[in-house]
Amino acid sequence: MDNTPKGNRLHIALMGRTNVGKSSLLNLMLGQDIAITSPVAGTTTDVVEKAMELLPLGPVLFLDTAGLDDVSELSDARLKKTTKIFDRADVIILVIEPDIWTKYEDAVLAKSKERKIPILTVINKIDLRQPSPAWLKMITEKTGPVLMVSCSDEKQREIYLDALKQQLLEKAPADFIGTPSLIGDLLPPGGLAVLVVPIDLQAPKGRLILPQVQTIRDALDNDAMALVVKERELAAALVNLKNPPAIVVTDSQAILKVTADVPENIPVTTFSILFARQKSELAVMAAGAAAIDILQPGDRVLIAEACSHHALEDDIGRVKIPRWLRQYIGGDLQIDVSSGRDYPDDLKKYKLIIHCGACMINRREMLNRLRKAQEEGVPITNYGIAISFLQGVIRRSLAPFPSALEVFEKRTKDRSR
Repeated sequence: MDNTPKGNRLHIALMGRTNVGKSSLLNLMLGQDIAITSPVAGTTTDVVEKAMELLPLGPVLFLDTAGLDDVSELSDARLKKTTKIFDRADVIILVIEPDIWTKYEDAVLAKSKERKIPILTVINKIDLRQPSPAWLKMITEKTGPVLMVSCSDEKQREIYLDALKQQLLEKAPADFIGTPSLIGDLLPPGGLAVLVVPIDLQAPKGRLILPQVQTIRDALDNDAMALVVKERELAAALVNLKNPPAIVVTDSQAILKVTADVPENIPVTTFSILFARQKSELAVMAAGAAAIDILQPGDRVLIAEACSHHALEDDIGRVKIPRWLRQYIGGDLQIDVSSGRDYPDDLKKYKLIIHCGACMINRREMLNRLRKAQEEGVPITNYGIAISFLQGVIRRSLAPFPSALEVFEKRTKDRSR
């Protein structure tokens, strides 16, 4: 659980005005002093992240934010980061004080309803004052059931924590409890997936990259098997198998060679496409790939990376995909790159967004990025789908997902009219 990537954790945001006890509540839940607390308002200056295991929910990530009513010199920057948490949060814990409800709490409530983010209201500091019955009734009508705690009462920690976990379990989004599988539903029990893993400059020394590791684990979790080979050994591996594998999954950069080596009767796809299905909406991403066909020289394209990394000489997102795009359209393009959480607010200037596999962010944040693109009318696809399109094998790599392939075919026909 400790090693579960952040992108696979339930993201729980702590929000509230300054000095209501958000960081104290985080420390109480964790049973240790992780977040700095102080009676001075505005102690939390940036989003504090803390991963933990919270059974029966499993791995979670708490996001402790700056106060909503921060009026310090750096308040604008802090509040902007707090506001961006709505893009990431699966659940919001709104921390308030007895008999106090302001425009800031109303704003959080309105934003959470707009984004359809479940909200749990926690009334802190009940050791100092008990809420009045009339006020408590009003808050319950606004937000639903509430929890009342005193973060200074460590003896009650387990009672508070059990109640909190029960509420979170009830409010956790269905797409977290039933997160789409990576590969397990494509494999019968005892079935075999052949995973093609090139070892190149971008492969971390001594280990595999995260999508590959997670795919192996998902196969094992679903009582299936995984055979890992490099692209040069794939053909020999297939010949040596007594029975054909249920599916072959490859790194996107090797898709052309892999589809040539794998017989037509064996399904083939890429790790990036598997992640497009798990972290976003594969059909939307497949439709976005059809927009590559109508790009014109001079158009602006966004390459969106979910993590910050050191770009290598032949980086897939910053070098290879832009090169293949320019070769495909026969002219130059304006290519912008965003990394980490610096996803642009203004997307209207782009003709296409090509996103990475999003293995480092959670499904909600990726779906929010998808939503923003759709609201602006900008097609969005991902690395694996775009590469398959540019290499001329997209129908083969989408074939394991008939509904996504159907959407791609329809969008291609619509654009050709």
